Amino acid sequence: MSGLPTFRAVMLMVTAVLAVTAAAGGVVVFLDDDLLTSAQEPVRRPARQPTAAPRLDQLVPEAEPVKDFGAGGPGVTATPPRVLAIAPSAVPKQAKLKLGELKHVQKVTVVDAGAVKVSGTALNLLAVDPAHFRSWTPQPVADQPAVWSALARGELVADTSTISRFGMILGAMYQVDGGPTLRVAASAPLGLHGVDGLVSADLGRSLGFAPEVAVLLHGKPGKISESGVRKLLGKGAQVVMLDSAARTPTRNQPNPQTVNVGRPGSFLELYKASATRCPGLSWTVLAAIGQVESSHGRNNGPSSAGALGPMQFMPATWKHYGVDGDGDGKADIWSPYDAVPGAANYLCANGAGKGGEKLRKAIWFYNHSWDYVNKVMGIAEAYARTYA
Repeated sequence: MSGLPTFRAVMLMVTAVLAVTAAAGGVVVFLDDDLLTSAQEPVRRPARQPTAAPRLDQLVPEAEPVKDFGAGGPGVTATPPRVLAIAPSAVPKQAKLKLGELKHVQKVTVVDAGAVKVSGTALNLLAVDPAHFRSWTPQPVADQPAVWSALARGELVADTSTISRFGMILGAMYQVDGGPTLRVAASAPLGLHGVDGLVSADLGRSLGFAPEVAVLLHGKPGKISESGVRKLLGKGAQVVMLDSAARTPTRNQPNPQTVNVGRPGSFLELYKASATRCPGLSWTVLAAIGQVESSHGRNNGPSSAGALGPMQFMPATWKHYGVDGDGDGKADIWSPYDAVPGAANYLCANGAGKGGEKLRKAIWFYNHSWDYVNKVMGIAEAYARTYA
């Protein structure tokens, strides 16, 4: 890839034509082994036999492990709420004190709350201080440092059921109707009936959330008085007794104890999540470039021109367009979790989201060859047919 107009890209690693195999339901890749050292002088190598490529939904990206993604927090003792209530207005200080004095209540907290719409779909969110709210979540969630650093970065931590219900992709960017884009940084079993996810208090204020209307109470299971809570919060308060609202997941629902942070689980999800950074860009274009440049991370270079990583970025281009796609604190040219969204960022900066000739020109900027553009577009069309 050449990211700067003065460079000539020289690293077409493989020419691919894809065909759908009805019997296997997979993708067949035919390799012609042309390695272009210049636009004029292709070097031929003996042709190989066609080889079957794994499906993108079965191909897992490889990258260096990130310690933040493992379990094991700093010893926070989690005491999840037994009661969740939404007051009609900000809860007065006196009411907070009286809630804490209710029989069997051991601790109280009050946070901001609000709803946003993403493509017309409403999400009910709590806006919290990550450091304070950590102890109010189930222990597996409290033990995940990456969940709390994601909130501090202004990203969305979605409830596990929300990811499943709305078909969200981990790591994807979602446009809030009339607001900012939110990256879904993690999915976690929050245990808050009716709450779709968490954002930071700062982000909640910028979204216009109602201040101090969500009340959480912890105490003896099943012992806190629902009527006592309603009386203190006034008419119109919504009260959920979380112990009785707990639901047993079906076999089709995700494991309620699983916390997933930052990274899509397959190349298919990675390409789809990365494409959301550029409205109008099809994930199939990213997948096609990933196939041509490195066969989805199986030939990461360096190339003879000095291009690096699964999307074959020149280091100078990466400095301008590289991104930290998985939120681990660094933009790594070698990591597919950073390189694929970085490619989407670069394509978008060159107009790829506008489609048509703008898309073709953006691909040309990626590698200054119209043959390359045609090849990428052909592979993208084949991916669209295969994964329709």
